[in-house]
Amino acid sequence: MLPNDIKRYSNDVADYIEKHIDKVATSIKVSLSSASWIPPSARPAPPPRPIISAPQTAYARIEQWVLKNKLLTGVIVVVLGGATYHIMKKKSSYRKKRRAKRAASGARSEVVVVAGSPSEPITRSISLDLERRGFIVYIVCNTIEEEVMVQSESRPDIKPLMIDIVDPSSASAAIERFTMHLQAPHSPFPGGKTHHLIFRSLILIPSLTYPSSPIATLSASTLSDLLNTRLLNPILTLQNFLPLLSKLPFPANASGHNSSTDASKPSVLILTPTIIPSLSLPFHAPESATTAFLNTFTQILSSELSSLSIPVIHLKLGTFDFSFFTPKNQLQSQRNHSPLPSPSEEWDPASRNLYSRNYTTLNSGNVGHAMGCGSVGGSHGKGSSLRELNNAVFDAMDRKRSGVVRVGMGSSIYGFIGTWVPRGLVGWMMGVRKYKGEDDIQGRQSASGSDSVSAGSTASMSGRLTPESDGLGSSGAGLGGSGFISVMDLDGGH
Repeated sequence: MLPNDIKRYSNDVADYIEKHIDKVATSIKVSLSSASWIPPSARPAPPPRPIISAPQTAYARIEQWVLKNKLLTGVIVVVLGGATYHIMKKKSSYRKKRRAKRAASGARSEVVVVAGSPSEPITRSISLDLERRGFIVYIVCNTIEEEVMVQSESRPDIKPLMIDIVDPSSASAAIERFTMHLQAPHSPFPGGKTHHLIFRSLILIPSLTYPSSPIATLSASTLSDLLNTRLLNPILTLQNFLPLLSKLPFPANASGHNSSTDASKPSVLILTPTIIPSLSLPFHAPESATTAFLNTFTQILSSELSSLSIPVIHLKLGTFDFSFFTPKNQLQSQRNHSPLPSPSEEWDPASRNLYSRNYTTLNSGNVGHAMGCGSVGGSHGKGSSLRELNNAVFDAMDRKRSGVVRVGMGSSIYGFIGTWVPRGLVGWMMGVRKYKGEDDIQGRQSASGSDSVSAGSTASMSGRLTPESDGLGSSGAGLGGSGFISVMDLDGGH
């Protein structure tokens, strides 16, 4: 240690002496260069004057900073370039003209079949948008109530397509009649030029609302209704249309106008929610399990139909704003906004003690409002515009190959979080905490007085997730009681 200190001190002393010697030498050199008694030839040259550099321009300073921080500069360029590309692509997508092709006579010729509940806001939004773009829209109806709802739209090109999927023979007869309708020539007016209808796409929209409950409290009737309404309904509907899809296009259509377009196979679009299934949140087993099955089903369907050149596009939906869908009458409005009993009150005491705190935390506040695909988030005015969804559906119909399309607020980011972030951390961020036994029960009982003050607001939010409020207990009509009407133009001029 001592030799090192001696070396350091010696270097400091040497630097100090050298600095002063240089200063003395410079002073002597300046004095001798200005002395008059020394001949000019013998005078030493005066030291050069310090060069005063001109102030750097902004460009020079930026260039110097870039040269010193090349890595950070590269990251900034990549981020700004990606953001600029995303913004420009989004703007160009909004400006893109999206219209259905018409026959030579100007009549509508392209047909889209929408298989979804007519009472679902997302089904109505897509149907109304496609009708405005020039398509003939058929909505698959399983009951008389649904057929009446479609007819109540009073749109001449939005028509019900009655298919009783429970009765195979009746469903086959309905598909056969629809096939004959496509093959028959049509004319916009008597004596006018005839044309054939073109089946453009089949859009499957399973119900996007699910009950929220712990697995321990799910009843057998609830599971049975989920299996029928969320899985069997879209699968059986698709099965009935597969023979027709495999035969298209018909020879008569392929020889008609726009043969390059008519000869293409119709596409199949399947829409599913993605936020809650991506995160695998507690108390959402029905939605997560059903969506996982539909995801696998869509992948297998895409593989099977690839040999037939039928594209299958899977649209994974985020949250959309359905705030401008209002109930049809005052009675429904009062019913939809009245407080409903909390689901935890319908559980057995043991389940209520074990799960109610985490359940209430997870389904309340901004967390619960941002997780839905319109049924939750959209009802609170949070989410992407419906125009974004409608544009994505039209663009997916134009695709010539199968694939996955994410659309809506949170569809991409929550998919990334669900894939890469540990699930324990996701649950902790959502407010899920470990059960603490008797201490947790006593703390919850002591706070019951303050909780009763806000019970109305919490129950009005969480009650909508019960099987009763979701319409799972009813057979046939589905969600027919929650009719909606649009009070503004969803397309903004399209």
